Amino acid sequence: MTACGTTDDKEAGGDGACDLKLAFFGPETGDAAGLGKPIIQGAQLAVNQYNDDAECDVELEKKDSQGSPDAAPALATDVVSDDSIIGVVGPAFSGESAAAGPIFAEEGVPTITPSATNPTLADNGWDTFHRALGNDATQGPAAAKYIKDTIKAESVFVIDDASEYGAGLAGIVEKDLGDLVTGTDTIQQKQTDFSATVTKVNDAKPAAVFFGGYYAEATLLIGQLRDGGFDGTFIVADGVKDPAFLDAKAAAEGAIITCPCIPDTDPAVADFATAYEAEFGEAPGTYAAEAYDAANIFLAGIKDGVEDREAMLEFVNGYDEKGVTKQLKFDDKGEPADVHVYAYTVKDGAIVADGEIE
Repeated sequence: MTACGTTDDKEAGGDGACDLKLAFFGPETGDAAGLGKPIIQGAQLAVNQYNDDAECDVELEKKDSQGSPDAAPALATDVVSDDSIIGVVGPAFSGESAAAGPIFAEEGVPTITPSATNPTLADNGWDTFHRALGNDATQGPAAAKYIKDTIKAESVFVIDDASEYGAGLAGIVEKDLGDLVTGTDTIQQKQTDFSATVTKVNDAKPAAVFFGGYYAEATLLIGQLRDGGFDGTFIVADGVKDPAFLDAKAAAEGAIITCPCIPDTDPAVADFATAYEAEFGEAPGTYAAEAYDAANIFLAGIKDGVEDREAMLEFVNGYDEKGVTKQLKFDDKGEPADVHVYAYTVKDGAIVADGEIE
């Protein structure tokens, strides 16, 4: 941790709060690293910009969960044992959020996830939990509406990956689609052979397939579905919105992706996108802007004189300011008051924003 600056442009402050840290909690390595990278970089950009003018630098410490719920409790224990960490950007995924949440709540460590969307996370009574985006109780119905009203699919086969996120989201979509669902199936994370699922899809002959899960499996699944003869529309959600999904090449073309994440082409994020690209040499990825907003809430608290977790939790709970992605204000369950869901399409080998799903 960088202590109080001793250079001319960073004179030592008198309040003693020169050893404060934020933590990123999520995948930095492993199969889900592609989704973790833009979240890390979005949070890091906020910290870097804050440190440019701060008397005392704030450090962003990375806790690499690889997206695994099994790794989450030990990492959460590491976080709570370090009193200098007074806020967590994350956890990034729903499964690890469920596993780490009780530990953060017990020790009073405020968290703001920029990406975990399972609705039940807000129902655990954790006063430390906050979410900087809409949950799947919003995304699921929006995806179902898009399938019914825009794609106009007359039949849909629903698949999930058995994860906290994927199964929860697929269940919501299935419920909202009602009689349009002609079949369902569950695969497993890290599975590579989907021949049994392909057979079930072919037997059902749906006009569309919805998959609730992550890009690693979606990339293989769509390839095997296309090879097996499925020529309908493939619809996925935010867990697939990663450039690695484009590795499916022609098989991914025309796929629809829903996401409660603002497009980096939106005028509201123009300045952020420019700064992000200047800092990292690439356009912002999924949830980079939401992570930037989450980190900036904590940094605003530090700037306001917050020095400990208890004061930070009070600050976050009362926060109500315009961020890059939305008005940032949380209800008593930690959910944001301002929620939007967007549709994207894979066109000519790129993920292109189609606009907000009203």
